[in-house]
Amino acid sequence: MALSQEQKKKMWALLNETRGQIGLTAYKDYIFGLLFYKYLSEKAQQWLEDALRGDTWENVYTQDSSKALDYMKKKLGYGIQPNDFFSDWKKAIETDRFHIGLLSDTFAHFNQQVAFEAKQDFEGIFDGMHFDSADLGSNAQSRAKMMMSMINLLSEPEFAFSNDQDNVSDIYEYLLEKFATVLASDMGQYYTPKEISDVMARILTFGKEDAESYSLYDPTVGSGSLLLTTASYMKNANQRGALKYFGQEKDSTPYRLARMNLMMHGIAYNDINVHHADTLESDWPDGIVEGKDNPRIFDAVMANPPYSAHWQNKEREDDPRWREYGIAPKTKADYAFLLHCLYHLNDHGRMAIILPHGVLFRGAAEGRIRKALIEKHQIETVIGFPDKLFLNTGIPVCVVILRKNRSESDILFVDASNEFEKTKNQKKLRQEDIDKIVDTVLQRKKIEKYSSLVSLEEIKENDYNLNIPRYVDTFEEEPEIDLEKVNKDLKQVDQEIVESTKVLQDYFKELGVEWE
Repeated sequence: MALSQEQKKKMWALLNETRGQIGLTAYKDYIFGLLFYKYLSEKAQQWLEDALRGDTWENVYTQDSSKALDYMKKKLGYGIQPNDFFSDWKKAIETDRFHIGLLSDTFAHFNQQVAFEAKQDFEGIFDGMHFDSADLGSNAQSRAKMMMSMINLLSEPEFAFSNDQDNVSDIYEYLLEKFATVLASDMGQYYTPKEISDVMARILTFGKEDAESYSLYDPTVGSGSLLLTTASYMKNANQRGALKYFGQEKDSTPYRLARMNLMMHGIAYNDINVHHADTLESDWPDGIVEGKDNPRIFDAVMANPPYSAHWQNKEREDDPRWREYGIAPKTKADYAFLLHCLYHLNDHGRMAIILPHGVLFRGAAEGRIRKALIEKHQIETVIGFPDKLFLNTGIPVCVVILRKNRSESDILFVDASNEFEKTKNQKKLRQEDIDKIVDTVLQRKKIEKYSSLVSLEEIKENDYNLNIPRYVDTFEEEPEIDLEKVNKDLKQVDQEIVESTKVLQDYFKELGVEWE
């Protein structure tokens, strides 16, 4: 069951009451870390209830701790010792036994008990929490008090997981979106608006919804929302092993959040492959292997890369990702990300990438890359969105849809920039707006003042410029002004002024006041 608005309001109110003087930027690392550990802890306890068949974990652990933990690690990918569960922290608080060392010890034990094959999924995932940090307080006592307040907060009914996977993921996603909204400058870049994610996901999975196996790749994975939204349209998304999730992220905070997000959506650790590195500097997964070009390819590739980022573009001519197209400018890496995505796309899949509109018309190196993509028929659709959809930027963006081996050469242009709902500070796509975009793209519809299917010849005539207004005319003519009616109305107004002035003069005369 989805969270109600009342639940959401209470969750955020409780959180703000709890955090005291800690800034939200620091606070988020502790809340997400503790919430994730609570999830892992309750998942392990639920598994133990079924596996122990009436015995206790303490008893089994005491008999052979190594064997007991190895069995748990084999099934879950991690092991939790007795007295290290989230519920044990709560009991320690209730019996006045809690101290900050309990947390330090728990996470030290946890890191030692991660299965070898799950190391990449859990490595450093709790590094955002520093229990000796001055952010929590000036001494051990004040830090313990702050952590107790967080543990008590996450023990409230509003944060109960209720053995419901949808409830777990709803809580995590709500907090992720809320922190991204409040901390736009810190987290907005990692969070793609759900409406744009939905548009991309529905286009990417069209005709593939029933696939028994499917691979997804996001080379700028952020919080993982694009991967998860795309997977949500796949029939077998909940079947272990059916979908494989790949992503790479340069920054440590979203790298942690993405892995938490995927696992809290019920995705098994062995279906998750998220790597911590700079995508443009370090091609992953695979790419050049022992001197040979051998990229891993995927059924769907999606990305929301940093816009017009600076990158190191020197001596890149031999990199197979860009060799056939050219090198993006050092101050604008947009096409470097696009070509990286295309390089890892299989011959029958689609990719979708969010970019600033400048990629559609800028010249020089970008113009040459764009021309190569157009002549290879690889650009399928260009969608323009309204401004102010994103938390961290007010600029309008476009989504470019590409396929590797298209036989058609035309390009569909969609101008969806004028259909939205306006909120206090942002704009938002309504469900009908999303449905219209998706239907127009999938059916390749031509709609007056909204979309246009343009031939390669016309695009060549426009010097390979893909600026949407060149192809979709949204100009609305001003209604013709009836000058005779305007003149008649002015005369009527003049007459009314004369009559009103006469009445006013009479009033002044009655009052004995001289009219000036």
